[in-house]
Amino acid sequence: MFSLNRAFRRRRLMNSVSVAIFTLLTLASMAILVAIIGHIASEGLAAINLDFFTQIPKPVGQSGGGIAQAILGSLEMLLVGAIFAVPLGVVTAVYLSEFANPQWLIRSVRFCLDLIAGIPSIVVGVFVWALLVRYVTGYSGLAGSVALAIIMLPIIARIVEEMLRLVPQTIREAGLSLGLPRWRVIISIVIPSVLPGVITGIILGIARAAGETAPLLLTSLGNLFFNFDLGQPMAAMTLQAYNYAVSPYDDWQTKAWGTMLVLILVVAILSATVRFIGRRYKADV
Repeated sequence: MFSLNRAFRRRRLMNSVSVAIFTLLTLASMAILVAIIGHIASEGLAAINLDFFTQIPKPVGQSGGGIAQAILGSLEMLLVGAIFAVPLGVVTAVYLSEFANPQWLIRSVRFCLDLIAGIPSIVVGVFVWALLVRYVTGYSGLAGSVALAIIMLPIIARIVEEMLRLVPQTIREAGLSLGLPRWRVIISIVIPSVLPGVITGIILGIARAAGETAPLLLTSLGNLFFNFDLGQPMAAMTLQAYNYAVSPYDDWQTKAWGTMLVLILVVAILSATVRFIGRRYKADV
């Protein structure tokens, strides 16, 4: 009886110590995040005003201006990149989830997607520069869109695949038993049943690409003016933040902090959207 009580006390002690360690580590990670966001907010809030969102950068050395052309450029390249990546990613996910043969091809595609998702984004930029910028388009918004699409693709494909694999096989069999062709079962039954998860994968892929700088330095290059031509160099918020940050002017450095604050808010909104969709999906289920 004494040994059992001692073992019980030892387990309780180890449990308390483990909970304390995990709590401290969690608080430490939260403190780092709060410190980063707090510092960026304290430095960047001074730059946030109407002109910051509606004007283009001023000439070198002049105060004022904003990031309007960068916001437009980011939206254009993200939209075009999503047009490339979303259909290809969803189709790839459907193939990986719904068509199990040949197995060697399935494993090869998954390995390639995981490899692309794990490589540094600068490698994607160099790849697009070598194959597209150098010989076809030059520095352009289209090249930047392709680079962002490559970054989005593996994230969308892998998340959507996992969502599709959650659909019970009996649902597919029920659709097939009604005489529906397989493609109709996939489009009308399988995908709609996990549509919130599919949307989540798409949003996460776009959020991942929205914060990229290195690939755009090598592909879209940047622009100080409004540009709707994808065949020309195009601005982006990350590029504008970089250009502001490396300048020797205090006003531009403040605008760099403000641009980073806007980027953080954009990513936070996208993340909150993902969580909202996930909760609504669980509630519906």
